[in-house]
Amino acid sequence: MCRWAAYIGAPIFLEDIVSRPGHSLIHQSHCATECRTAINADGFGIAWYGDRPEPGLYRDVMPAWSDPNLRSLVATVRSGLFLAHVRASTGTATSRNNCHPFTHGRWSFMHNGQVGGYDAMRRDADMLIPDALYPQRKGATDSEALFLVALAEGLENDPRGAMERAAAQFIRLSRAKGAAPHLRLTVAMSDGQRLYAMRYATDHQAPSLYHRWSDTRGGRAVVSEPLESDQGDWLEIPSASFCTFEGADVVVEPFLPCRLAAAA
Repeated sequence: MCRWAAYIGAPIFLEDIVSRPGHSLIHQSHCATECRTAINADGFGIAWYGDRPEPGLYRDVMPAWSDPNLRSLVATVRSGLFLAHVRASTGTATSRNNCHPFTHGRWSFMHNGQVGGYDAMRRDADMLIPDALYPQRKGATDSEALFLVALAEGLENDPRGAMERAAAQFIRLSRAKGAAPHLRLTVAMSDGQRLYAMRYATDHQAPSLYHRWSDTRGGRAVVSEPLESDQGDWLEIPSASFCTFEGADVVVEPFLPCRLAAAA
């Protein structure tokens, strides 16, 4: 599975999360410890917010540890809100269009996990995307499809509800045409003002997810794996949770798409 890290708070250099810590995201790309695949070499990406509402976006298919352009970027760009991702494909091709994060307008989105039996239901998943948003479908991943369906479900005004409704549709498809586990996910997404994260699995084996506030940085990191082994104050996000991070504040709410999937 993929690894990712996000940050919200006082502006910092991207490298303070992406490359400098002992167990940074780049370190996790070739030495992950809390997922099935230790190597995440099927591309990477960063979306960061600056002076404009829309995020900047850099993605490539190289392993994150071997791209000098990435190291230069993270060493010189400062941001108070960014998402970074290293990819381990669950079946779709290694291409720039399949690398996370995905963006639309001011929204950015990245995902770790899987929709069970996605190859058998890809066409059905694409049909969930309305015509107005389908031109934004550049790749072939379940993650991008989930993002576009969530946008169609009202992500702009109801982030938690839209993600529950979108996830429920994918659970129903997986039950009908796919395979177990029907859905496993951790997601980070942002509208440029707030950072949202969620953790969920239909089989109660959700991918790992943690967060930590740093007084030194004046900000919060949300990560697949803790960035330093000697920091004991990382907090694990419970499964079936939807978190909203804004400034130093954290709001944790239930995230239960299976209720909607069962009601249909």
